[in-house]
Amino acid sequence: MERLWMRAVRGRWRTLFVVLCLCELRSVSGQARYSIPEEQAEGSFVGNIARDLGLDVARLVAGKARIISKGGRQYVDFKPDKGTLVIQERIDREELCGKTTPCSFTFDIILENPIQLYRVTVEVVDINDNSPSFPQSEIHLEIAESVTLGTRFSLANAADPDVALNDIQKYILKPSDNFKLEIQNQPNGAKVIEMVLQKPLDREQEESLTLMLIASDGGEPHRSGTARIQITVLDANDNAPVCTQPVYKVDVRENSPAGTLIATVSASDADAGLNGDVTYSTPHITKEERDLFHIDVKTGEVNVAGKLDFEKSKSYQLNVQARDHGGYTDTCKVFINIIDENDNVPTIKLMSFSQSIPEDSPPGATVAVFNVNDDDADGNGVVKCAINADVPFKIESSLAGYYTIVTENFLDRESVPEYNVTITVSDQGSPPLSSSQNVNVQISDVNDNPPEFHQSEYRKTVAENNPPGFSVLTVSAGDADWGRNARVSYFLEEKEVHGAAVSSFVSVHPESGVVRALRSFDYEQIKSFDFNVSARDSGSPPLSSAAAVRILIRDQNDNAPQVLYPVQPHAEMVPRSADAGYLVTKVVAVDVDSGQNAWLSYKVQHKFGGADRGALFEVGLHNGEMRTVRQVTDKDAVKQRLTVVVEDNGQPSRSATVAVNVALADGFSEVLRSEFADDFSEDYDDRLTFYLVSALAAVSFLFVACLLLIVSLKVYRWRRSRVLYRSDLPVIPYYPPRYCDTLGTAGTLPHVYNYEACAAAKSHVTNTQAVSQSLVSVDGADADVPHGGEQMSGNCSRMSTLVSQISTLVSIYVCFQSLYHGEALFLY
Repeated sequence: MERLWMRAVRGRWRTLFVVLCLCELRSVSGQARYSIPEEQAEGSFVGNIARDLGLDVARLVAGKARIISKGGRQYVDFKPDKGTLVIQERIDREELCGKTTPCSFTFDIILENPIQLYRVTVEVVDINDNSPSFPQSEIHLEIAESVTLGTRFSLANAADPDVALNDIQKYILKPSDNFKLEIQNQPNGAKVIEMVLQKPLDREQEESLTLMLIASDGGEPHRSGTARIQITVLDANDNAPVCTQPVYKVDVRENSPAGTLIATVSASDADAGLNGDVTYSTPHITKEERDLFHIDVKTGEVNVAGKLDFEKSKSYQLNVQARDHGGYTDTCKVFINIIDENDNVPTIKLMSFSQSIPEDSPPGATVAVFNVNDDDADGNGVVKCAINADVPFKIESSLAGYYTIVTENFLDRESVPEYNVTITVSDQGSPPLSSSQNVNVQISDVNDNPPEFHQSEYRKTVAENNPPGFSVLTVSAGDADWGRNARVSYFLEEKEVHGAAVSSFVSVHPESGVVRALRSFDYEQIKSFDFNVSARDSGSPPLSSAAAVRILIRDQNDNAPQVLYPVQPHAEMVPRSADAGYLVTKVVAVDVDSGQNAWLSYKVQHKFGGADRGALFEVGLHNGEMRTVRQVTDKDAVKQRLTVVVEDNGQPSRSATVAVNVALADGFSEVLRSEFADDFSEDYDDRLTFYLVSALAAVSFLFVACLLLIVSLKVYRWRRSRVLYRSDLPVIPYYPPRYCDTLGTAGTLPHVYNYEACAAAKSHVTNTQAVSQSLVSVDGADADVPHGGEQMSGNCSRMSTLVSQISTLVSIYVCFQSLYHGEALFLY
């Protein structure tokens, strides 16, 4: 029943605090407040943060929502997939807050993309899980029997870590015959318990008394603690000590060294001797106070014994008891106020940090969120944040204690690829304390720079007749971006060059940018051509640029001069009356090369006829004009033959020759009578002889070939007829009276006679109707054998044709022989 009752109470408390938190959420955006009892089991439900903050569970998961707690312990766990808060670790309110009420702890929930902060406060409600306890389970007092009624004896307070109703609510003293209990409430909330004598003591009747002091709280169920009071009755001591100053108020700086004097309490006793000696003690002091303070028993000096920390406790109260030997006491109160010192350095804690941000991030983009904390108070705990001025970032304040670093200007990775940001925080203490933390921010690349060629235009001269695959030049482009955004590939832009695609002339390697010739260039066909090479990066989307390439073809001396005039054979006639400088003819030549490869020079290579009298002709070096050098004389030969060499100026040079025949005569008749005509006839006869010999050789070959062919056919037919004659088949042929066997297998006439008979009877046989019979072969091979006059006529006809062909071939052969042996006679 008690457990059910406790659970109902806890449920009401939880509902009340949730309602209060929800009311607070309506007025404060971005905050939530919950209330839970202490000592809850792990996994217990705290609250639905997603519903209370109006957030979607998907947003919590995508934003990587997590809890950031200031302390080292995290009592609450967050379930992003459900949006709920649950107990992660058992919470002891007394350990967390001590006597502070209300008791709560705060943590933050942070989300990313975009960064959002929400503050959550969880109040821990006290339950009655601690019983009151006294510092000493047994108290010993010595009281003189002469103590007057109304004398007060201070007792130690019981301690209960619980608060409110669960704290100590009342004290009971049993039995209450001689003493009664009085409780005085102090302004600071503390209670002073005093035992007041209401009935005189009589040592002779009772030397000692045993009392029970009971402290009970107001929780359900009630809890209580007891202390036994042992009172020894002493002989009379008429005067009790009296504190000179009942209350002492002092200020002490934290971190004061041990031994620092705080205050000196004093009390006086009107008695003399031992009854007037007063000693000082702090019987009702906690362990923490005992470690921090020390009081001298005899002098009453209160000194610092441990390290005072303002952040742990801001004030202390010591109850110093002055006691004489007669058992009389008085209490002096010492209030110690701790003065804060600037002894805590501000701390920086990164909540969220983007190590890399894109260079196209707009101003105001979040880079990092950090928290600053200083445990000092007042000005010592007020902090100021700053970052170095040489970065394009600034600090903005969000929630209390939280700061955000955002971009202030546009970023350019190509100018500055990274920034070292130094966060500096300092308080306003004296002297001020500060701390710093370095953050390295990388600027990630964005494809915002196209490739740039090192030259806007490339020009290269290539000698013609280059081999295919020849490396012409290398184009190169750079990209200020990084990684794949700076990976450049090269492409050839298609266009037409002299009616053909430029890709048939050159190619470009996509990675190295090497431009290679795909064919051998000919200067005489193409002297130059232009095309564009584009460079494209691998970004998304890719960027590109183009460069113009001009290829110039350099001429080589690969063509010899060609003589256009005079046409061979050629002869010129010069009258004997010609003077020096007479223009005989002009040699005209061209060279399809260009430049110095096409510069032609003329010179006479060989000349004869009158060499002993000096050269008669000369050729102009550059114009090719053949002129007489001197007057023609009678001693100069009629026939003059000159060889003119035409040479270009290339390296190496190429040349051509032309023969010029010159006749020195006044008329054509003189030329015919001269040896000049014989020379011409001899030259002509040589050519004709060559033609006749070639024709004779061809005719001789044809004659022999035809003769062999005819003989082969005859032999074949003869062998075939013999096969038929020797066959075992019963063949009964019919032979006409005038039949003649040209094969010699039948009859007795000689072969010549048979030929003549056949020739004489040819006309008669052709007019006679042929009679034939069919010969049947037993093997199944069908063959028609001529009979009678038809067979004889066919044989005679074939013989006649053969004789005619042979006769014709012999006649042609004899004719060519006659021509060959009588060609001189034929000519002249």
